Amino acid sequence: MDDWTQTMGAGPLLGIAAASIALILLLVIRFKMHPFIVLILVSLLTAVVTGLPLSELSDTLVDSFSGTLGSVALLVGLGAMLGSIVESSGGARVLAERLVAVFGEKRAPFALGVASLIMGFPMFFDAGLVVMLPIVFAVARRMGGGNLLLYGLASATALSVMHVFVPPHPGPITAAEIFGADLGLVLLFGLILAMPTWLVSGYAWARFVDRRIPLPVPSLFGLSGDDVQPANPPSAGTVAGIIAVPMVLIFLNTGLSGLSSSGVVDGDATWVQSLTLIGNSPIALLIAVLVAMVVLGFRRGTDGTALERVMDRSLGPICSVILITGAGAMFGGVLRASGIGDALSGTLSAVGLPVIVAAYVIALVLRVAQGSATVALVTAAGLVAPAVAAGGYNGVEIVCIVLATAAGSVFAGHVNDSGFWLVGRLMGMDVKTTLKTWTVQQSIQSLVGFGLASALFGLVQLV
Repeated sequence: MDDWTQTMGAGPLLGIAAASIALILLLVIRFKMHPFIVLILVSLLTAVVTGLPLSELSDTLVDSFSGTLGSVALLVGLGAMLGSIVESSGGARVLAERLVAVFGEKRAPFALGVASLIMGFPMFFDAGLVVMLPIVFAVARRMGGGNLLLYGLASATALSVMHVFVPPHPGPITAAEIFGADLGLVLLFGLILAMPTWLVSGYAWARFVDRRIPLPVPSLFGLSGDDVQPANPPSAGTVAGIIAVPMVLIFLNTGLSGLSSSGVVDGDATWVQSLTLIGNSPIALLIAVLVAMVVLGFRRGTDGTALERVMDRSLGPICSVILITGAGAMFGGVLRASGIGDALSGTLSAVGLPVIVAAYVIALVLRVAQGSATVALVTAAGLVAPAVAAGGYNGVEIVCIVLATAAGSVFAGHVNDSGFWLVGRLMGMDVKTTLKTWTVQQSIQSLVGFGLASALFGLVQLV
């Protein structure tokens, strides 16, 4: 496609982009079509309408899909396996109970939130919620039984914050891939942003709303005496250490890369290349999974067949997320190849709307309209990526844009979001109560995350 030139003006191209997004929303919301199919179909139609050469159409679609899917599938798949091993070993429960013991019963909501932040690193939101809620219910019953929101929202928000802002979850990984951000920096600043975001939108909000909406603990997971505990669970320190393995290795990779580029260390040295290799995100997660298999599996007497089943069952739920992510990247690839991204970049420059604000607003609108945070994030990233590429931003500024886009993709989860129903049903809330608690929480989380990412972006520009 090197010899092909787009002849349409910015107006028609932006009109096609708006129509494409509207069609995605219509097919997903009104006709209940699966987002994977919708994104492929709309990508194809957009490519044809914008005049991309038909002879190159298939390669454009497949290359955009596979280019993102390769790295995303590895990270998400290995992260899901790590979370499944930790959960099946009883590690999640042990870690939560240990933190409650350390912080004390009066600070149990804080302790459960911290445990969920830790468990939220390797676990997807829905898996982490199912793992943590029985522990939350048991603690809430022990504290009197009428303050579920105090404990439940603090824990659920922590899982949501990690899922939205921190790799190896698909949202930040995909946005980093599309924007060309350093994944180690995304991990570092995502963790820095996660804690204050949780404190405001999770812990503080849970304490506020609990005083206004008393909610009893449901009997969904049985009584506290019915909880099943593995016979020989690992220690809390062991679980925390295993979860820390990939974070430490990825930080090592980022640090050595920075030192190498600045000339402090010799980037061609064997030891530098070796440490950089094991700090590469997929390798780091693979090492963590292998360590978890040995420490939480074989050394505790779990045979290979049982461990294989534990790991295998973690892959089914993530297939849809991975495929939607790849299809969203396909749509973004078409937007870039057709010149729509460049048209948007020029329009943003003319309007004067900062790129970081545009990314947040686009993701927010898509999230509210169709529900899927993944679709909202990858679509917004695909639209804004050319403006980011043309803006000459440094590595930290690009990371801030990634986090701002991720923040927009979580705004105001409501009835078209599967997470809305998951939280509401598991906590025994009706739709009205879920809207008053969880939907508002997601909005606060989005605004706080965007505010922090924007503040960091402005600070970096001043420096």
